[in-house]
Amino acid sequence: MSRVVRSLVPARLDRLPWSRFHTRMVVALGVAWVLDGMEITIAGAVGSVLRDQRTLGLTSFQVGLTATGYLLGEVAGALVFGRLSDRFGRRRLFVLTLGLYLVANGITAFSPNLAFLMFFRFLAGAGIGGEYAAIHSAVDELVPATHRGRVDLAVSGTYWLGAMLGTASTYVLLDPRLLPVDLGWRLGLLIGPLIGALVWGLRRRLPESPRWLLMHGRADEADGEVSAIEAAVERSGRPVPPVDAGQAIELRPHGTPSYREVARVLVREHPRRSVLGGTLLVSQSFLYNAIFFTYVLVLDAFYGVAPRDASKYLFLFALGNLAGPLLLGPLFDVLGRRVMISSTYLVSGVLLGVTGALFAGGALTAVTQTLLWSVIFFFASAAASAGYLTVSELFPLEIRALAIALFFALAQTAGALGPSLFGALIGDRANPDPAGLFHGYLLAAGVMVVAGLVALALAVPAERRPLEHVTRPLSARGLPGPDGPAGR
Repeated sequence: MSRVVRSLVPARLDRLPWSRFHTRMVVALGVAWVLDGMEITIAGAVGSVLRDQRTLGLTSFQVGLTATGYLLGEVAGALVFGRLSDRFGRRRLFVLTLGLYLVANGITAFSPNLAFLMFFRFLAGAGIGGEYAAIHSAVDELVPATHRGRVDLAVSGTYWLGAMLGTASTYVLLDPRLLPVDLGWRLGLLIGPLIGALVWGLRRRLPESPRWLLMHGRADEADGEVSAIEAAVERSGRPVPPVDAGQAIELRPHGTPSYREVARVLVREHPRRSVLGGTLLVSQSFLYNAIFFTYVLVLDAFYGVAPRDASKYLFLFALGNLAGPLLLGPLFDVLGRRVMISSTYLVSGVLLGVTGALFAGGALTAVTQTLLWSVIFFFASAAASAGYLTVSELFPLEIRALAIALFFALAQTAGALGPSLFGALIGDRANPDPAGLFHGYLLAAGVMVVAGLVALALAVPAERRPLEHVTRPLSARGLPGPDGPAGR
């Protein structure tokens, strides 16, 4: 049996003031969501271009296959790299996954045919999917407990900064008056790798998660990494407070658990948390995929907005999504998880139901519907980001990345039903059916309301609490530790 280690590593990390080190870390790691938002937006915009015979000459079905391949790559990457992140460390994986994305997506820009395009889009998606697991784990384990909620939400919310950048870039790059048809879309696919390359060096200089090192029996390395972080904080001009020796944690290094142990933790030890995490992520994924992927169709079919003009509306929609996590994020640390998670899900669900009724009654225009959607997703974006925060906080460190990956895969799979369902409800372009789409809006609204009620009943008070108090590590089993519901 491994020897017991007594350590102040978690307490030393959580008592640090915010500094330039933390800002650099968040920028270097948070770029993953910017890249994903950009990729989804650009891929959607170039779909019509790829049908042009002067490009790849794809059919509409083949364009859809490329999007499916990217999403499947995300799921596969999350599951594979999530497991590897728990086993080999956060740093190795967030360097590897960014590298995979940079190379694969860069090569994608030179695609000569469908098979080549799909293969490398799948690999690029795998890189981004792996980022979701490794990055959320690293951010939450390095950010002080008092800032964890707002930082996690802000990082997730930057997906929409990527969407805005993607929308703005395609507005220029896909204009045949400015660039040749077969050049603009290729340049668009190179924007993400260019941004990723700019933070590559910064990310390589980040430390391994001291918490991960500690749980894997590398206590001396963990102490060294924390000392380096403390020195960086002091160099930024922020005094480092003394650490409370009473906050030491006792551990018996556990290593990487088996899949059977992972299943036991998720199903038998923490079933309520698993229900909570699954409900939050599945509901927001269904909502987003249903609305976002049919956004242009709705504007075109019901309001006569030409696809080339849709970017103006998408930009406003993305702005509301970006503002929500940034402005509401601090309240998750002040008012608490239960209040904020439940309220953001409930408010967005109710507002969507009201908007659906106005839409069915013919009371909206393209502008007013977009404004209402922006308000709805101001709250829904914070809710979606809180879903990832919840899954990251509520499971033991030894399986944190894999837990994120599993729930992410579940959410993506369930959410994939949304676009096809809403596409069918919109109906034929010549005779769109507002009543059918109204029922779809009510369904999505109901899903969000149910998730809000589940959060109201099951959310854990994780605000401003060390991760080890929210969920005891597997390495701390049978040893003295924090008591209370949040400590089990």
